[in-house]
Amino acid sequence: MDLKKGRLNTGYFFLGLFAIFIGLYPLRFIGLPYEQSLLGSKSETLLNSSIYLAAFYTHIFLGGLALITGFSQFYKRLRIKRLALHRILGKIYIGAVLLSGFAGLGIAFFATGGIIPALGFGGLAILWLYTTSNAYTSIKKIDIDAHQRWMIRSYALCFAAVALRLYLPLFTGLMHMEFIPAYKIIAWLCWVPNILIAEIFIVRRLS
Repeated sequence: MDLKKGRLNTGYFFLGLFAIFIGLYPLRFIGLPYEQSLLGSKSETLLNSSIYLAAFYTHIFLGGLALITGFSQFYKRLRIKRLALHRILGKIYIGAVLLSGFAGLGIAFFATGGIIPALGFGGLAILWLYTTSNAYTSIKKIDIDAHQRWMIRSYALCFAAVALRLYLPLFTGLMHMEFIPAYKIIAWLCWVPNILIAEIFIVRRLS
């Protein structure tokens, strides 16, 4: 195995590891009181809104499903030997993204910290929906190269959930930042570098 292939396999391993761990992460909050869950910083008004709660849980649980099913789409062996399974997982991913993305766009308006994180998470939701829709339409046109490029972009944005969970303890714990200032930064940091890295990867892949 050459060095390049070894690095790629290592990257896929950690991609899958983080995807599964963060994808399943919301399950630990099932049944917990709001103050001990991801909703701990929300107002009573939001916690009493069935629409907000439905959107919130749709976003986190289907976002987790997208993380778990999405990383499998990049394994070439699966695409070659189990094409039917690849297609099923792809449809699950796209469906999960559409529901989670629209729900995420809705709850972004109520993001903790005000307009800056709201715009950050709102922009993430819009781009996630846009890239995933393009991935779907391109494969319907049997444009495999375009489909793969859009899927790379889509999953890079999906991986913002992982980056968010990594950055929060880094900023608030190791760097001792207050939560709100840190959250305003992370609302953008969790996805902007991801999409830039995806574009670099796409360019190098085509070169």
